[in-house]
Amino acid sequence: MRIKHLLIYSCLTIFTIAGCSKKDETPATYKISEDFENGRKTSYAAKNDTLITGIWNFDDALAGNQAGDLKNGLRSARLRTGKITMNFDVSGLKTLYISHGKFGKDANSTWQLLMSTDGGTTFNPLGAEIQESNVTLVTDSFQIDVKGKVRFQIRKSSATTRINIDDITFKGTGESGIVPGKPKPETDPGNGGETPNPGPSSRDLVVGADAQPLTGDDSNALLGNPSEASALTPENYLLDMRYYMQSYSSSRGIPNWVSWHIDAKSLVKGTERLDNFASYTGLPSAFYKVLNSSYTGSGFDRGHNCPSGDRVSSKEANGATFFMNNMIPQAPNNNQKTWEGLESYLRSQVTSGNEVYVVMGSYGTGGVGSSGAMTTTIDNGKVTVPGNVWKIAVIIPEGNGDVQRISAATRVIAVNTPNINTVDFDWKKYIVTVSDIEKATGYKLLSSLPQPVQDALKVKKDSGN
Repeated sequence: MRIKHLLIYSCLTIFTIAGCSKKDETPATYKISEDFENGRKTSYAAKNDTLITGIWNFDDALAGNQAGDLKNGLRSARLRTGKITMNFDVSGLKTLYISHGKFGKDANSTWQLLMSTDGGTTFNPLGAEIQESNVTLVTDSFQIDVKGKVRFQIRKSSATTRINIDDITFKGTGESGIVPGKPKPETDPGNGGETPNPGPSSRDLVVGADAQPLTGDDSNALLGNPSEASALTPENYLLDMRYYMQSYSSSRGIPNWVSWHIDAKSLVKGTERLDNFASYTGLPSAFYKVLNSSYTGSGFDRGHNCPSGDRVSSKEANGATFFMNNMIPQAPNNNQKTWEGLESYLRSQVTSGNEVYVVMGSYGTGGVGSSGAMTTTIDNGKVTVPGNVWKIAVIIPEGNGDVQRISAATRVIAVNTPNINTVDFDWKKYIVTVSDIEKATGYKLLSSLPQPVQDALKVKKDSGN
């Protein structure tokens, strides 16, 4: 096995002496390599793996050690139709090196390198797609001309054929932020039910200056109260969490629906993802308090209704999304694949100059998580596993007078998925109409809009493009 140097710091000095002097004119350089030798993920199912550089998410990818895997050592990353993503940032990066080739006798394929400058909220392509035809590992270099922290994703862009990735090397100046062998605490991309939580079991809501207004433009309930929720009905209990509005069911231990607004200000990065799951102390004392550990071992994710990625402007905003009253037991693939894809798509609409009003909810009883068994409740019967998960999104250009600007021509996306782990990863396959969701839930959606506009929007079926 080839010995790999994981961490090399060098210092160029203006004196001929050992070590680094305070008079050095050239900053320290670093060279850090990820060799995947610590990889222990052996299946293609989406999951995080702790490697020498930090925590990586493997999605339809694994740590390969078969004869067909191209590798320098015992293991390399093998991608099928998926991606591998850094769950950590690196600073001062100047050049990225990636060794790659195709698995075994698989046909030629393509893959792409993407980069995020906002802590993983969005990833954008870095250069053109790579045509993979190499039967031995070859190394490509990528010049990074970005100040600040970055992270990367390698995404397979053609189906079924497999590729290997090995020896990803970061070369830059200053402090990289990576401490080989000491990864940061894990935060899985799908709000996962097994993620440890070092925070308190319960806490109160803290509202910052970035909270959405109580009424009018940009308010979280601008489109109406679908179930006519109020503070007098435990099964349809109205909660204004300031960063989102919701109707909560005391007996089910989950929201009936949650509504919120996304605009460019919401996505300005002011914090990392907090993962501070906790019970909300503001719930009535008679309500059962779902714990941050209530989903552990259930086979279901703690699936956000209002996503963490839609509330990154401050710790107050992001922390509000991690209250357990914002969660549902969601099948991991439903949460991490199908819904993550839709959430990312809606955020891309915002970064393209739009604002989005969203209502999300769930209904029915019984889902299938990672265990493969139909499950109706978890947490000793205290938390109901919903049968379906739905969302509607009203997309309009940035502007003022939002209710008046929503018309029969406005774009509305409505999606309804079964809460099962075998769900298709493409959310577009589950597009329905708002009217379909109303029939399934009994709710009156878009109720604050003029009736003719409601009537027109509720029967539209979006193309997903």
